[in-house]
Amino acid sequence: MTLHPGAKWVVEAAAAALEMGQTPIEEKSAEEARAFYNDSRAALTPDLPEVGLVEDFEIPGPLGDIAVRYYRPLGSSADDVLPLCLFYHGGGWVIGDLNSHDYVCRRMANTGGFAIVSVDYRMGPEHVFPAAVNDCYTALKWAAAGAGGRTIDPQRLAVAGDSAGGNLSIVTTILARDTDGPHIRFQGLIYPATDMNMVTRSHVDFAEGHILTHKSMVWFQEQYLSSPEDREDWQASPIKAKDLRGLPPAIVITAGHDPLKDEGKAYADRLSDAGVDVSFKCYEGQIHGFVTMAKVIDESDVAIDQIANAIKAAV
Repeated sequence: MTLHPGAKWVVEAAAAALEMGQTPIEEKSAEEARAFYNDSRAALTPDLPEVGLVEDFEIPGPLGDIAVRYYRPLGSSADDVLPLCLFYHGGGWVIGDLNSHDYVCRRMANTGGFAIVSVDYRMGPEHVFPAAVNDCYTALKWAAAGAGGRTIDPQRLAVAGDSAGGNLSIVTTILARDTDGPHIRFQGLIYPATDMNMVTRSHVDFAEGHILTHKSMVWFQEQYLSSPEDREDWQASPIKAKDLRGLPPAIVITAGHDPLKDEGKAYADRLSDAGVDVSFKCYEGQIHGFVTMAKVIDESDVAIDQIANAIKAAV
């Protein structure tokens, strides 16, 4: 299928920038990549929708405090006890933060009518695998313990995330099952990274020219993993988890012009084979990262709302 017009504009703008001498992300330092990513997201993000509450604070983590951002939907009162979704942002476990996905979280909260805690987990190369996993699971346990006294229902929890954040959502969900941890009612997975080996057909078909490239994926892994052997660890490549039975229902969204397309579908198939209730949607004309490009891609809001409504129905 051909590219969606908005996605085509993004791809062509990125190609033009490279032709004019912009450095590819895999040739940048982590600090440069983070600044570039946040600038690009800001340019592709509409005005932020008003929500009922936004609160930034820190929670105790395994190696220091973890910054989080708490959202309550527009129209909710301070006394309303709401379901809560833990949101883990994308960015290859190296880039992205609370601001890069602020629009996504605000729209999800308003559409779904639930609270959100967005987690600014530690990232590579400063903090390699499994630091991000540990922070995300710590945040989940904090939420299940009452979220610091906030008016949420700790029995009505969901997790969601895009790309690397989808990966971390999967891993925290499996950890919760295996350690008799918090009960998660639903997982919302947006073009999740599930296999660090990158051997699927879509990694060949979309190796370059569609924003996320094979070279950039290699770079992200080099920053995140402590050794090549980590690729075989299910906490890095969750499709390698031996048993997916007993996991909560899920929705998996992929993009048709994305190196991660096939591994996202493969994980959805494994969930289904394990008896997990899973819905799947591929936005055929889209590119990796499209949910953070709502200023130029109208299907961004469609996908965000699809995730939010699926969570709303489950929690």
